[in-house]
Amino acid sequence: MPGGRLTQPERQQIALGLADGLAYAEIARRLDRPTSTVTREVMRNGGPTAYRADLAHRATERRAHRRRQAAPRGADAPEQAHGRDAEAVREYEETFTTVLMASGAPKMMSRVMACLTLTDTGSLTASELVQRLKVSPASVSKAIAFAESQGFVRRERDERRRERYVVDDDVWYESTMASARSLAQIVETARQGVGVLGPDTPAAARLENIARFLDFVSESTARAAEQAREILHTKPETPSDSTT
Repeated sequence: MPGGRLTQPERQQIALGLADGLAYAEIARRLDRPTSTVTREVMRNGGPTAYRADLAHRATERRAHRRRQAAPRGADAPEQAHGRDAEAVREYEETFTTVLMASGAPKMMSRVMACLTLTDTGSLTASELVQRLKVSPASVSKAIAFAESQGFVRRERDERRRERYVVDDDVWYESTMASARSLAQIVETARQGVGVLGPDTPAAARLENIARFLDFVSESTARAAEQAREILHTKPETPSDSTT
């Protein structure tokens, strides 16, 4: 697959593909690019309905210029733990953020979640998030509040009594269960509507089918999360483990 940044002709092909209603994967296949590259490109530049190739190209050039000014390579570049490639980590963090946004999460919450998830400790203070993301404290506060309401983040105090925001092994379990509970609420509300609209009406039949479908999905999701929860606490096998 070709490396490097997207060219302007490639961005024009993305815009044409979106106009034709093509999926990201199909657009990426035609460009011989990873699907994540196309997804990140679209989500960073207005989304599928507002994407414009020329505007996206100029915006990318501006971001690259600002990045060169703000984070020059060499002695001033932050050192990465475990010998990681700083540029590769930054690119991956953008990809992870974009995938979270594509799933429906707000942009700033997605950035905060990606930042927390990719730290080895799984936790950062508000000031550390502000410094890493180069955003205002208010932006971080709002993103954390929303993430916490969805079960993605929890708060704790460290030995210096600073409040830290944590993504631990159970965060995806808790958020999945929160999603299942939200579906269960929709089920209950839909079935209330059946009584209001009358059981023999087309609208009531539609609501009942919605309730049956989401009831099944909610129960299946909660059951699967309970069964799979142990995976979150299991150390993955390394290649040497699997060959011994």
